[in-house]
Amino acid sequence: MYNVEADIETADVVIVGSGFGGLAAAKQLNKSGVGYVLISGTPEHLFQPLLYQVATGVLASDEIAPPIQHILRKHKNGETRLGKVTAIDAPNAVLTYETAEGPRKIRYGKLIAATGASQSYFGRDDFADKTFSLKTIDDARALRAQIERVFEQAKTADPETRRRLLSFVVVGAGATGVEVAGQLKELAKRYFHLEDTVTLVEGAGVVLPPFGGRLSEYSKQSLEQSGVEVLVDTFVTDIEDGKVTVKSKDGVERGIAAETVVWSAGVQAGGFAQVLAEATGCETDRAGRLLINPDCTVGGHADIFAIGDMTFLNGYPGQSPVAMQEGRHVADIIRGKKAAATPFQYWDKGSMAVINRFNAVTKINDKVKFTGFVAWLTWLAVHLFYLVGFRNRFAAVLSWLVAFIGSGRPGFNEVEKGSAATAPERDRLAA
Repeated sequence: MYNVEADIETADVVIVGSGFGGLAAAKQLNKSGVGYVLISGTPEHLFQPLLYQVATGVLASDEIAPPIQHILRKHKNGETRLGKVTAIDAPNAVLTYETAEGPRKIRYGKLIAATGASQSYFGRDDFADKTFSLKTIDDARALRAQIERVFEQAKTADPETRRRLLSFVVVGAGATGVEVAGQLKELAKRYFHLEDTVTLVEGAGVVLPPFGGRLSEYSKQSLEQSGVEVLVDTFVTDIEDGKVTVKSKDGVERGIAAETVVWSAGVQAGGFAQVLAEATGCETDRAGRLLINPDCTVGGHADIFAIGDMTFLNGYPGQSPVAMQEGRHVADIIRGKKAAATPFQYWDKGSMAVINRFNAVTKINDKVKFTGFVAWLTWLAVHLFYLVGFRNRFAAVLSWLVAFIGSGRPGFNEVEKGSAATAPERDRLAA
């Protein structure tokens, strides 16, 4: 599949990133026996849409993060490397990446960039140290430890301290924000048997903006009925110890008590997108995403493709279905199943989001929409289908039964007994 030439490894295809897009490309290339090397910054593939369930104790982290080598173990012509790409020599098609043993170089025939995106704080980078995000397994574990800490301390606290400890603000009412807000109320009511306050803040005029109309209104009403305060047309202007300051569309400012702030508003492309942009001359948008060509190539380089959240094309949403379809598209071009320069066309199979237990919204298209229990079952089936590996599916089903049919939270078993109550204060904490 590859050979070593003057300390430079060579490969037919190099894939950078082990998310949905990168794995979809690898699996498609494998169908034709095309050799590839996949370089990832982590040893596992992360099922990011379920991070909120790790953070709220529904699932254990290994149930949504199987090892990459296990997923691709049957790919005879595929290899994986653990490392971080630091430089690209586009004219000579050579990529440099850092490993635990030092820098390495690899010459590629084709390059597929699929490194996703990170959190955006809209120019307020100081918010990163005052809030919890949900982009990585470590993020989910940190938020889970914080949640368990405040609830455990609240059990024996006086009423005023309890109210302070159990005050949550979730910024951003996309799918992640809605799901986190709903689960925080579920946790308080069904697992810890305490009363918390959860405020969901959204800059747009509706929750779940991609859904719109009846589904967005249904989601807002369901959250409010569960006890979540929902603020739309509202922006966060400041975050300080124990308080979030917000401003409404009409200019009115108010402070909201917040021991814990979860930030799920906005994304920006990661550092590799900038490396690729500088190496190829590709333009980027305000979020740093690559403005790729219709066929997913980058700039004037027919041998370099970019897919997923690190790119912008035709206004397609930054969601895993887009990344997977783009991954398969570029792989089909590389393996000769599609002509070079074939434009990518996204097939929108719909969107879905969980509001709380047995309640979700699903939009297949403008005419086919579900709410409530039917939508929740649809969500369950789809996410179960896309979980990688039999063990992960089986473990997830058991955890969901315990959490949704019962009232347990198996994911909390990953946290050592007492760790939440003794967790050191960190700059990240909003307390």
